[in-house]
Amino acid sequence: MRDLRLLPKAHLHVHLESTVRPRTVRELGGPPEPEGAFASFREFADQRAKVRDLLRTPEHFRRVALEFCEDEAAQGTRYVEVTFTAASHGERVGAPEMPLEAVLDGLAEGRRYGIEARVLLDHSRRRPLERLWQTYQLATRYDEVIGLGLAGDEAYPLAPFAEVFEAARDAGLHLVHHAGEAAGPASIREALDLGHTERLGHGIRVLDDPDLVAEVRERGIPLEVCPTSNVLLGLVPSLAEHPLPRLRAAGLAVTVNTDGETALAAEYVRLREIFGYGDDVLAELARASITASFAPAALKAELLAGVESWLR
Repeated sequence: MRDLRLLPKAHLHVHLESTVRPRTVRELGGPPEPEGAFASFREFADQRAKVRDLLRTPEHFRRVALEFCEDEAAQGTRYVEVTFTAASHGERVGAPEMPLEAVLDGLAEGRRYGIEARVLLDHSRRRPLERLWQTYQLATRYDEVIGLGLAGDEAYPLAPFAEVFEAARDAGLHLVHHAGEAAGPASIREALDLGHTERLGHGIRVLDDPDLVAEVRERGIPLEVCPTSNVLLGLVPSLAEHPLPRLRAAGLAVTVNTDGETALAAEYVRLREIFGYGDDVLAELARASITASFAPAALKAELLAGVESWLR
């Protein structure tokens, strides 16, 4: 079996604040990493909020971005679209641009590890419309920011934010929303129709509606599937029961991601072990991640060629 750390991959669904190294959290005075699954999405969100609150200076933000690049490169990630809640951090520390600019500095320095990174800015569905407008303004100021979208509790509707996404689309930004993770097909429908989403963050509940499955398949909307995260958040009972094989069998474009809750190569290893996927299937999943990314065409071609070399 080939070494999955050497398989070139794109990582499309990963929250920077969820990737902070346990050692870094400890050094910044934070709580220990919880063991096992979270009791609820609220418990998960509260724990991540404690980590976010540790990040206060430019050096903190630059450090976690640089360490993220080093860790991702060790997993075979060659291109990453990392999600960051920039406006929330800027509001918290009283410096609107500083957190994002420091993260961009860290990601730029991280190129020394052979990884190219772009940023997606997210906004919690629970937060005010005004903050999403701030997120939009940030996204339009920096070339390394390629898009934005909604995250957080899917029980909160997307509709109140639709005007921002119209503006973002007009400005040439990509749109990627979390939908169909904890909530059902209605959240996916809203993300497609009102949010103009180009990929589905998670999207696993699409299987609850056969007509929606057909539409997502025909439109070629990729899914950013995060198996281990789904289990840790209690949304799927176990990895063995994860719907990823059924999503693939339905002809959907499935990409493998971590949400920041595990390492990417380790996620591929779990698919090999639990579902019996051979290297040809794992290479197919890596190709899907590259094809579904917003990377430049030349970089996509280079990474796809690297997948073929890995197979040979």
